[in-house]
Amino acid sequence: MPVMKGLLAPQNTFLDTIANHFDGTHSNFLLGNAQGRYGYPIVYCSDGFCELTSFVRTEVMQKTCTCSFLHGAETNESVIQQVDKALEGQQEYQGEVCFYRKNGNPFWCLLDIVPIKNEKGEVVLFLLSFKDVTCVMILLTGVSEAAHQSRKSNRSHFSQAQERGRTILHQMTNLFTKRGKRKLTNSVFQKPSLPEYKVAAVKKSRFILLHYSISKALWDWLILLATFYVAVAVPYDICFVNHDEGSDHHSLVSRSTIGSDIAVEMLFILDIILNFRTTYVSQSGQVVYDARSIYLHYCTTWFFVDLIAALPFDLLYAFNITVTSLVHLLKTVRLLRLLRLLQKLDRYSQYSAVVLTLLMSVFALLAHWMACVWYVIGRKEIESSDPVTWDIGWLQELGKRLETPYINSTMGGPSIPSAYIASLYFTLSSLTSVGFGNVCANTDAEKIFSICIMLMGALMHAVVFGNVTAIIQRMYSRRSLYHTRMKDLKDFIRVHRLPQQLKQRMLEYFQATWSVNNGINANELLHDFPDELRADIAMHLNKDILQLPVFERASRGCLRSLSLHIKTSFCAPGEYLIRHGDALQANYFVCSGSLEVLKDGMVLAILGKGDLIGADLPENDLVIKTNADVKALTYCDLQYISVRALREVLGLYPEYGSRFSSDIHHNLTYNLREGSEADVRKWKTLQRQTEITIDSDLCDTSGNLLH
Repeated sequence: MPVMKGLLAPQNTFLDTIANHFDGTHSNFLLGNAQGRYGYPIVYCSDGFCELTSFVRTEVMQKTCTCSFLHGAETNESVIQQVDKALEGQQEYQGEVCFYRKNGNPFWCLLDIVPIKNEKGEVVLFLLSFKDVTCVMILLTGVSEAAHQSRKSNRSHFSQAQERGRTILHQMTNLFTKRGKRKLTNSVFQKPSLPEYKVAAVKKSRFILLHYSISKALWDWLILLATFYVAVAVPYDICFVNHDEGSDHHSLVSRSTIGSDIAVEMLFILDIILNFRTTYVSQSGQVVYDARSIYLHYCTTWFFVDLIAALPFDLLYAFNITVTSLVHLLKTVRLLRLLRLLQKLDRYSQYSAVVLTLLMSVFALLAHWMACVWYVIGRKEIESSDPVTWDIGWLQELGKRLETPYINSTMGGPSIPSAYIASLYFTLSSLTSVGFGNVCANTDAEKIFSICIMLMGALMHAVVFGNVTAIIQRMYSRRSLYHTRMKDLKDFIRVHRLPQQLKQRMLEYFQATWSVNNGINANELLHDFPDELRADIAMHLNKDILQLPVFERASRGCLRSLSLHIKTSFCAPGEYLIRHGDALQANYFVCSGSLEVLKDGMVLAILGKGDLIGADLPENDLVIKTNADVKALTYCDLQYISVRALREVLGLYPEYGSRFSSDIHHNLTYNLREGSEADVRKWKTLQRQTEITIDSDLCDTSGNLLH
């Protein structure tokens, strides 16, 4: 696929910012809606919180931030009141709370509540972080009990135990402050670093160079020209300058190219520095601006090739250091820079004129290399001790025609420019035809080389020149399809005069979907395959959504039928996946990215990777009306199955259909069916009444035990 700019739309990365500022030992947090009408419902639950409390995400979502579902007999009532007061006053809070897991086991944690504001300064979310300190609290309890038992026997021992308890508590608090509070509040949430829940523009350093900028494109062309210069100059210096020892070409004055050679080396070194500060497109299609990621990416791709090609051998000449022929051979490592030419061919493959120019340049470069080898063969014949080959070599024949014959192996002969022009003339005529005979091979070595170069020329002529159109079509058929569809899209936009915003959305959607499937329609590709094979392929492609708990009890045949109806989709930041009041067409599974559920401007839920959103299916075939908007915060990859297809499959497997209808309520991260809020509210009221009854029974039981 041709190199693209990448996905550049601004994203709401609040969720990623929160997750990145928790280390691996403290990722237990909740996000609650601070503008909810019915309490402060939880809109996001981290995986760490689920592991800590043994609740699954669907059980936690839409419960209140007071965490009443975690309360138990030992939960302090005054702490509960302080939490409620902090939420009502939209204030920060920190304290130790005794909570209960789903299985009824108590645990102590440090609870930290931080209000989150939007760009208008309004508090829209609450961040609740939980740090498990059960082990420390057990230790403190043990110290207190030991101190109580020894209080009467030894007062000093009690003072020491009390002091140890204070020390442990102080260390525990400092540990949380350093690892948790400082990371959350001091570096993240205190002003002016307080994160806002809003769509933020991409932040990048002023010293980061955009890979798609005009200045970077001009610089790349300059480096390409320098690379061609190296490919021409290095073989020329090795074959021609190195053999011309009598003219003292090794000195700085006589070598007219020393300045340009050093300049090219400096360009390559500067290019290495710029590449450490140049953005790139990740595998997901997004532009990477992070300096550390850019550094690692460059070090693992082109850094070592560029470094070897930029070794400053010509500085040895600048400082008048005597060099040997080995140094000239070491300069051939600069030819590794030609590997970059393949990258240029891929980048500018959509421009036929550029591709043909580069191919012709490669052909001319090959002729130049062959000319250098042809001159070396002629020099070796002159330097040989055989008088027959010495007198009939092509270089001696050229010297005789120019009336500058060789007197011995070091004196006489044509000039270097004349010898190079004659060599290049011979190689080009041999590569493109069979030569004209005015420069010909006379010795055995020259004839063998001529045979090789004519065979190479026949291959180059037949492949490059005779089939250049077929080569381009074979190499760039997929690229040609991409550019054809892109041109059709741009023509459609121009004919219908679509606004810039719609144009940008269409182009980004097309590029994103192309990066995922490379223009391949899976349905058309697999249409002629047997049903058994198509189902197996579909199950592999959609294994993430089929591993949801709601499909655990489905038979393999049911899963195979479902997999054939699952489609993929893409949503850009700011795009609405679902609108309030629309007929729900499908249930969606979030593969990557994050979305928010909105109603009347309030955030009801934040969806991330692995969440399922949609609605339960009513018993009759009624149209399902949605109760909220679903809007993308970042670039999102989605998988979905239409409601119609889901009903068809469940109709074929009625034994699983009833199970699906009862399980889907517990697997939906958010239920979009109109009227589901009332059902949930009734269920929560009943649950709250049950919790109150249980709490009162526990209080009565504990009171009886105390008496």
